[in-house]
Amino acid sequence: MKKLKDSFKFALSGLKETLIYERNFKIMIIIAAVVVVAMFYFTTSRTEKAVLFAAIFTVLAIELVNTVIERLLDFLEPAHHEQVRIIKDLMAAIVLVTCLGAIIIGSIVFWPYFFK
Repeated sequence: MKKLKDSFKFALSGLKETLIYERNFKIMIIIAAVVVVAMFYFTTSRTEKAVLFAAIFTVLAIELVNTVIERLLDFLEPAHHEQVRIIKDLMAAIVLVTCLGAIIIGSIVFWPYFFK
């Protein structure tokens, strides 16, 4: 039981670190909060809520992966290196594509509620 408790403690510590130091993650949390409020304001269906939550958590998880890889690369190669830049750009592209997917999902779900 102690190992499980420690695992949660470490995970929360990592989340706290991200919330304190990662500007993009903070922005994503704010957008997620707006979407959650909109979900309940417009009384979306359970399926719509599930899809929106899946999109939100996917974007947040991908941003966390991006943060880990960027920090790891900065640790391994502190000086500017062209290959590191390319890897970081690719990770940023993955986050962008995920965010665009979430925007499309949100648009599909909320479109009927905005234009009634």
